Amino acid sequence: MKRSIVLLSLVMMGNVAMAQRFLTDMMDTTTQIGKGLYPLYGSHDRLKFGGYMQPQFQWAEDKGVKNYAGGDFAPNSNNRFMLRRGRIRVDYMHMNDKNEPMALFAFQFDGSEKGVAIRDFWGRIYDNKLNMFALTAGMFARPMGFEANYSSSERESPERGRMSQILMKTERDLGMMGTFEPRKGQNFRWLKVDLGVFNGQGLAGPAEYDSHKDVIGRVSLKPRKLNKAGWTLSASASGYMGGITSQSPWIYEAKENEGVVSMIGDSSQSNINYVAPRKYYGADAQLKIPNRKGYSEFRAEYIAGQQTATAATSETPGTYPVTATNALLPLYTRSFNGAYFYYLQHLGVDWAQLVLKYDWYDPNTKVQGNDINASRGFTAADVKYNTIGGGFVVYLNAHVKTFLYYDHVTNESTAIKGYTNDIKDNIITIRLQYRF
Repeated sequence: MKRSIVLLSLVMMGNVAMAQRFLTDMMDTTTQIGKGLYPLYGSHDRLKFGGYMQPQFQWAEDKGVKNYAGGDFAPNSNNRFMLRRGRIRVDYMHMNDKNEPMALFAFQFDGSEKGVAIRDFWGRIYDNKLNMFALTAGMFARPMGFEANYSSSERESPERGRMSQILMKTERDLGMMGTFEPRKGQNFRWLKVDLGVFNGQGLAGPAEYDSHKDVIGRVSLKPRKLNKAGWTLSASASGYMGGITSQSPWIYEAKENEGVVSMIGDSSQSNINYVAPRKYYGADAQLKIPNRKGYSEFRAEYIAGQQTATAATSETPGTYPVTATNALLPLYTRSFNGAYFYYLQHLGVDWAQLVLKYDWYDPNTKVQGNDINASRGFTAADVKYNTIGGGFVVYLNAHVKTFLYYDHVTNESTAIKGYTNDIKDNIITIRLQYRF
């Protein structure tokens, strides 16, 4: 009998690990897995182990390519084997006598040839009176957008788009979040609302470096059937209200003067302790259409707003930017927009899938083309990129899948040295993913 219970536990743990699609997922009693797991936890608290590994080979169009397809290549290399991700996750769930969740603790770390680092380290407590609310605290995923939250073990493209990686670098942050998500009854079962407060720099830096906190929220429509054919639609709207507290009097913004746009600096002493904005507004939608074997799916997400970073990059700094001699660097605030579009299609069988993707990221929407030049204060951080990606995913079995994927990356032609023409930075990725 004991042996049977242990085997059942292992099977259920594996199934739940396979079922996680989003980084902020909560236990859901509406699924068969959730219903089966609740009684198991009700009798005994349980540890759940899950994980995945992604070894891959990549070839780049040129040596030393800088990219968002897995990290920059070494200066003298245009091909490489690498372990893109190696994740192990442990979950502990405590239930009450009514088989209702009381607390969940999660720990996940990532290991590769570059080292080992944590990815998730958080706890969650549940409301068992209204069965609608939960509170999460620790290091966990920011509730902003769809792609940033979509698990890397489930995603059909090897990497998130350039926009998602720049704005939501490492996806996680330290903070606290309240969630509205009814778990019983029929009212508002289609709705999920997340609202959290975070440090801001996330895993890109070791600790909070100013007193300002970022507020992030997402309102989600859960998948809803549209017709008898089984078409389903899901969507969400997200907002990010944050910023970086300036420690220097220098702040730069793109401004127009007599028809000429330049990056203009302001050195007013009042800029010290001014919160330079990180404000994003986004919306996303996913339409899924069942086929005889598998499905067709369309996804889209658009984000726009203001991003504060430095002259050299539009990525949010993990520590306050300084020179090699610890002199304070100025902050640069840019208006941006970006989007991505997916088309997914099973190819007559449920184990082979076509993936097509287009995304763009424009870090500075106030200037374009040859107007981007160093004499006006612009840098490579102001250059717009478009990426067309495509490939195939083959699901070898329930635990193994393989990718063949090509990223065709184009940058706009500017007057910046090295960016007057399109850079040779296209990349082919061949990946195996093992999951348990």
